[in-house]
Amino acid sequence: MAHFARVNIQMLVTQVICAEQEFIDTLPDAGSWVKTSYNTYGGKHYDPNTREEDDGVPLRKNFAGIGFKYDIERDAFIAPQPFPSWSLNEDTCLWDSPVPYPDDGNFYTWDESTTSWVLEPQ
Repeated sequence: MAHFARVNIQMLVTQVICAEQEFIDTLPDAGSWVKTSYNTYGGKHYDPNTREEDDGVPLRKNFAGIGFKYDIERDAFIAPQPFPSWSLNEDTCLWDSPVPYPDDGNFYTWDESTTSWVLEPQ
């Protein structure tokens, strides 16, 4: 079994299913389905049991989700841009904030009006 994302004419993902390639091939809109990998994130492949990076082959940069865009030129699934100030990382096809997330063990939310991370109340 594999995962497949159905993309519409605008190349937006409208559905993600788990199926055999043979089943997809029988669908009248078989060309609208693009294979995606649950174990791929940021252009890297992760072991499904340990969730640690392994030497598996990543597929299309990221696992597809409804509302993602399939970029044919990059052969990548890209999530919707979360905030206007964030930019697309061309290597990972993930969105980068203009300020890195703090690495101090606390939880933060993004404040677009100040383009900064705000500490969540404890």
